Amino acid sequence: MDHFQIERAQRLSQLPPYLFSEIDKAKRKAIEEGIDIINLGIGDPDMPTPENIIRALCDTAANPANHRYPSYEGLLELRHEFSLYMKRRFDVELSPDNEVLTLIGSKEGIAHLPLALVNPGDFVLIPDPGYPVYRASTVFAGGIPYTFPLLADNDFLPDFDDIDPQIAERAKLIFLNYPNNPTAAVADRGLFERAVEFAKKHNIIICQDAAYCELAFDGHRPVSILEAPGGKDVAVEFHSLSKTYNMTGWRVGFAAGNRDIISALGAVKTNIDSGVFQAVQYAGIAALRTPVNIAADIVSTYAERRDTLVDGLNSLGWRVPKPKATFYLWVTVPPGYTSTELTTMLLKEAGIVTTPGIGFGRNGEGYIRMALTVKKERLAEAVERIKNIRI
Repeated sequence: MDHFQIERAQRLSQLPPYLFSEIDKAKRKAIEEGIDIINLGIGDPDMPTPENIIRALCDTAANPANHRYPSYEGLLELRHEFSLYMKRRFDVELSPDNEVLTLIGSKEGIAHLPLALVNPGDFVLIPDPGYPVYRASTVFAGGIPYTFPLLADNDFLPDFDDIDPQIAERAKLIFLNYPNNPTAAVADRGLFERAVEFAKKHNIIICQDAAYCELAFDGHRPVSILEAPGGKDVAVEFHSLSKTYNMTGWRVGFAAGNRDIISALGAVKTNIDSGVFQAVQYAGIAALRTPVNIAADIVSTYAERRDTLVDGLNSLGWRVPKPKATFYLWVTVPPGYTSTELTTMLLKEAGIVTTPGIGFGRNGEGYIRMALTVKKERLAEAVERIKNIRI
C-alpha cells in the first residue's frame, strides 16, 4: 500500500515551536521523573476565579436560552459593560454598538487582526522581545514581520525614530504591548502620543495589547492608547479578563477603538468562530461588576509575591528590579550562561521552570522570565533552591 504523505503548509515552517508548549513538555517530563516542580514558566494565575463570577456562570448556564449560538459581536449588555469600564478607568468614550467587540480571549482577537488588515507582502512592526503570537499571526496572514528592539537602555520602550522610514512606509500594522510581556516595562501617555504621531505619519494601524493593565503596583496606573489625542483614529486596544480576574480558561476579552478596525476584525471572526458561550458572557458582566476590593486583593497578592522573589534573588546578588506592573520578572542572566542554558540548569538542578528570553526574540537573549503565579512560600523555596546550586 502506498504511503500517504501529509505535507504541512509552508507557513508553518516559518514558525518556531510555540514557546509555552515547549515549556509545558519540559515540565511534564520533569514531573514524570519525580522532580518537585516550582513552575514559574507560564503566566497562568493559580488563584481561583472570584465566587461572584462563578455564580453568574452557573446561574446563566442553566438557562436554555443561553445554549444556542450567541451573537457574533457579543451581547450588547456585555459590550455596554466594556464601554463603561473604559470610561470609568480611562475616561475614554466608546460606542458599544461599533467600537467594542467581544473576543474569545484577547489572544484570539490579536491573532485574527492581521487577517483583517494585512495583505501578503505588507510589513508588520513587531517588538523584540515580544509575545510570540504577534509574529505568528503576521506569518499566517502572509505579512512580513519586521522587528524593532526593546532595550534596557531605553526602559524597554520603542524608539520610533530608529525604525527604518522605508520599512515604515510599507508597514500596515504595529504591535505594542504595555504593560509589557515579557519585560514588565510600563509606558506613559507620552509614549502613546509618540506612537499615534508615528502611526499617522506613516499610515500604520496600532494594535495595543493591554492584557496586564490592571496588574499594577505601588500606585502605578497604566494608561490606554485611546487616551492619547487621535488614538481612536489609528488604534485598537485589546483587553482581557484572564489576568485581572483569574479567568484564563474562561476565554473572554474585548477589542476597543477605531470602528473601522473593529468592523474589519468582526468580519474575520464572523467567518471563523461563532462567538463566546453566552453564559460566559454573563460571567464577564459579573466580572466587570466585581467589588473593587476583590480585584485589589488579587493585585496585592501579586505585589507580595513580587517582593518575596525580587528581594530573595537580590539577596543572592542577582540585581533584579521591582516591576511596576504585570506578574513577571525579567531577570538578567548571570555571566557564563545563555538564557536557554540557565533555564535548563534551573530545571535540572533546582526543579524550577522558567522561560528563556530568546523565545521572545533575539533581543530577549541575556534574560529569563519568571512568572509570579505560585504562592509566596514556593517562591521563597525557589530562592533557597537557587541558593543551594552554583550559578
